[in-house]
Amino acid sequence: MNTRHFLKAVACAAALAATGLATAQSAYPNQTIRLVVPFAPGGSTDIAARLIAEYGGRELGQPIIVENKGGAGGSLGMEYVAKSRPDGYTLGMATVSTHGANPAVYGSKLKYDPVKDFMPVTNVATTPSVFAVNPNKVSAKNMKDFIAQAKAAPEKFSFGTPGTGSLGHANIEHFMALAQIKLLHVPYKGGGQAMNDAIAGQVDAITDNLPSALPHIKSGKLRALAVLSEKRSPALPDVPTYGELGFPQMGGGGWFGVVAPAGTPPEVVARLNAAFLKAMKNPEFVKKIDELGATMVPTTPAEFGKQIQQAMERYERVSKMANIKAE
Repeated sequence: MNTRHFLKAVACAAALAATGLATAQSAYPNQTIRLVVPFAPGGSTDIAARLIAEYGGRELGQPIIVENKGGAGGSLGMEYVAKSRPDGYTLGMATVSTHGANPAVYGSKLKYDPVKDFMPVTNVATTPSVFAVNPNKVSAKNMKDFIAQAKAAPEKFSFGTPGTGSLGHANIEHFMALAQIKLLHVPYKGGGQAMNDAIAGQVDAITDNLPSALPHIKSGKLRALAVLSEKRSPALPDVPTYGELGFPQMGGGGWFGVVAPAGTPPEVVARLNAAFLKAMKNPEFVKKIDELGATMVPTTPAEFGKQIQQAMERYERVSKMANIKAE
């Protein structure tokens, strides 16, 4: 009798444990979520991440805390995410830099695989990047004049980027190869630092995503010469695209999306995707994205995975053509 009671008790305990586990999984999330931005505070990736954290956190019913882990063009932050526990409580803000340019530039030196080490959740927004100069350092009023001045004095003009191998670096190396000019590259540990020095005149020019550059362009601290986009930005209607300037090979702008470590349960990824897509329908979210000069691109995880693959293929071609090497 005692044995029968014991076995019955064990069976009941196992059933309760299984029920509890299922409940815990279905209750995701039940604690704070971290969203890692692989760049220093102040850049466009940081701005987009804080928006998705604020509005996505509301939909999930748990706070999303943004953590900045910059360095190596975004590689250090993404490596951290890749090695994090795949439980849905550590996410990363992926960009064309971390999942396109960096793999092409760093190759085997990169300590994460942009496909194997991550689960795509959703893309969030796409934005043009802009090439702008400090008007106190550069007299050129348009890109044609700037190219002429740069050809006359190779490496006279410097440009700042978030780091070697970053999207900004790859894009301007591509542009230099096409325009047959030579600028001096000054890498930083994040877009915010590069922007500060461009405004201060420590570097002559900068290439950055439109959301973080726009306020400084509107204030007159920077002068925009070209936007990297399929068409002109409504925020800068008088600034031509690279295509209009005769460089259609430059293509379009960048994007920001959310990824989770590989091995994150599919139901958790689905929960995150649904919450973030709902957040992106919030009129306040839409208004703030529009004010940044960005365009929302909500996707399924599979669609975002395809976009990542396309970015990798594109910048593999660019890195070979422009001979970009990691430091």
